[in-house]
Amino acid sequence: MQIDRHTPSLPPLLCCILFMLLVLSCVRAQAAPVPVRFTEGMVRGFLELNDTSGRRIASGDFLQLPREGEIKTRIVLYFKDGSLHDETVIFSQQQKFLLKSYRLIQKGKSFEDDLDVSLERGTGKYRVKVKGKDGQEKVLVGELELPADVYNGMVPTVMKNLTKGSRETIHMVAFTPTPRIIELEMVPAGSTRIQIGDVEKSASHYILKPHLGLLRLPATLLGKSPPDNHIWTILDEVPAFVKFEGPLATGGPVWRIELTSPTWPK
Repeated sequence: MQIDRHTPSLPPLLCCILFMLLVLSCVRAQAAPVPVRFTEGMVRGFLELNDTSGRRIASGDFLQLPREGEIKTRIVLYFKDGSLHDETVIFSQQQKFLLKSYRLIQKGKSFEDDLDVSLERGTGKYRVKVKGKDGQEKVLVGELELPADVYNGMVPTVMKNLTKGSRETIHMVAFTPTPRIIELEMVPAGSTRIQIGDVEKSASHYILKPHLGLLRLPATLLGKSPPDNHIWTILDEVPAFVKFEGPLATGGPVWRIELTSPTWPK
């Protein structure tokens, strides 16, 4: 069953060209895993998701635990309309960061389709289940040869380990819903002054540019070329995530994820 209901029909010749481009796009770029400068440990943080007008639409948790020599990280966001974003990644950090497994669940009114994704490095196997609002369901299973620097769910971690002002290119698996390996360029864009209580700090601003390679033409033709994302991180002394801005789903709206603090009831 086909869930992508908005895809326009294309002339046969153009379909043939797009197919050839998709086949050629399977050629892998060189992958260089990011070195570990700061090892991760047990962490719990509280998150807030806002739209571009600053209206809070979801709240949740950042949970991180060491587990048998690996690190398990989970971001869970509970939306006011009952929707859910639940992302879990397990990775190792022996000199280089290496993703071991990835799971993403998105469901509810805030997302165009319900999505359940799993990915395992050891076997390369993936499973994607997509359910449209009309109730139609599509399941994709298969295998991918993953570059060493595939970092789904790990961009804030990778970001904290960059030296200030450096540029890095990593890989991501984009689920459209068919999984595609793409490049993500992390480009420094200066610094921003932020206020923490009465203390002023400097946060490094990076632009996250997805490069689709030969997939760019068909993506543009189908109106699915992803926008740039933005991330702010304190990189002085002890690095810390500050803010992320971008869509959480393919074709979704731009949202902002920021840290927040508990408040006491009156």
